[in-house]
Amino acid sequence: MNLSELLAYQSRKYPLKEGLITPTSRLTYKEWNFKVNQFAHALRSLGIQPADKVMIHMPNTIEFVISYFAVHRVGAIAVPVNARLINSELSYIFDHSDTTFFLTHELLFEQVTDLVHEKKGTFIKTGSATDYWLSFEELMSNESGTEIVNTAEEDTEASILYTSGTTGKPKGVVFTHRNILTVSRMMAVEMEMKPSSRMLHMMPLSHSAPLHLFMAAGTYVGAAHILAPSFSPELLLELASSERTTHFFGAPVAYLLTAKHPKVTEIDLSWMKYWVYGGAPLSRSEVQFIQEQLDTEQLYCVYGLTEAGPNGSLLLPLEHDEKAGSIGQRAALNCEMKVVDDQGNEAGIDEVGEIILRGEGTMKGYYKDEVKTKEALKDGWLYTGDLAQRDQDGFYWVVDRKKDIIISGGSNVYPREIEDALLRHPHVQDVAVIGVPHPDWGETVKAFIVQDGTMNHLAEECKEYLRQEIADYKIPKLYEEISELPRNATGKLMKNQLRDQIHNR
Repeated sequence: MNLSELLAYQSRKYPLKEGLITPTSRLTYKEWNFKVNQFAHALRSLGIQPADKVMIHMPNTIEFVISYFAVHRVGAIAVPVNARLINSELSYIFDHSDTTFFLTHELLFEQVTDLVHEKKGTFIKTGSATDYWLSFEELMSNESGTEIVNTAEEDTEASILYTSGTTGKPKGVVFTHRNILTVSRMMAVEMEMKPSSRMLHMMPLSHSAPLHLFMAAGTYVGAAHILAPSFSPELLLELASSERTTHFFGAPVAYLLTAKHPKVTEIDLSWMKYWVYGGAPLSRSEVQFIQEQLDTEQLYCVYGLTEAGPNGSLLLPLEHDEKAGSIGQRAALNCEMKVVDDQGNEAGIDEVGEIILRGEGTMKGYYKDEVKTKEALKDGWLYTGDLAQRDQDGFYWVVDRKKDIIISGGSNVYPREIEDALLRHPHVQDVAVIGVPHPDWGETVKAFIVQDGTMNHLAEECKEYLRQEIADYKIPKLYEEISELPRNATGKLMKNQLRDQIHNR
């Protein structure tokens, strides 16, 4: 089985069942598969070859899904990229991935129109053709929907997803069909997906969790997919209610914003059985607020990272009462997980170590980077770079990123602990903590603070507050007020930019 044949199989099994749904169109599995064949034939007519790289720069639209499966159908490699990336980021990925075909959506066309003059390749956009850009719809209209059979083995490379690049240039994570099918089976089982399930997709399908854990997994069981090109609390409530969706995955901020919507308690959300979040933890008070506002106890936290498929661990609904903020006590299906010290020995209770994961969902490696691949993959285990400790009940708690540890005077300081404490300050809106060079201590702790404008003596007020929250040696000595923290297109904090600012001063 491969991803292309998975869709073809479901189109034969559920020909008249709804497969793709947007606010303006609906396709059955048979119609979806037919259009995939049409676009696959068009790509062949344009000379695409097996293993060619196809960059897909589209929001969550029917065209994205058709393109993704059509690329696999012709044996090429899909390179989905976030619709919010700026030109310099797109240009880097285009070159690094050796892209030969670039697909975009007319909603995003203005931001990439100049690429056709800067790069060599075949450029396709939805809507009308213009200059050197071919029309997605016109290409399809000239082709038949006769079935193309992809006989690729499961270990054939299927896609490259680029990491967020929070510590430097993004890395290309290579996945095989086996990797993706493994994690899709995991999520289908863990979240009890069925042909009757209805998946609401509002997080970018260019990311591994929405794409592999929900799009691929939903397709694996023949579920319906409801697509939205962007997220808003209003649209989430509208689609969840009108389309009677059963599964949703979102970042914690999506839940918090939706829970604060003035009409949230007026909307019927009873069909939604699996509210899944990941990327960051939710505190107990946040969990209670979301549960009350959404009238549900079915909150699931999933932990993983792109390189793992993503696979990892999960915190179940009933565990949130006592362990909110944890990532759970067991690895998910098809995955092993443990915390190890610097010598590779399993860490003891409450001892901080690095999370490592093992399973068939783990990436094949980083594209064109054997050194970083060998650093990440050792003896079949993926070293995540996430530091965690396990409590006496067996629950894992992420402490920080290994690369972000600050060593000051021989003591380990974990920025995330300080950031969490500062975010509880009523006047702190956002914060980032990094280590900066110090001639005597090696490093000292510095906090970048976004505040609401009411703190006139920032450093003194933060220090006074933190004395009641954390040990003295962890309290930052340096503070800098900043209007906005640097974040990438996915919202992740770019601490490397803050370090560069310090270095360049």
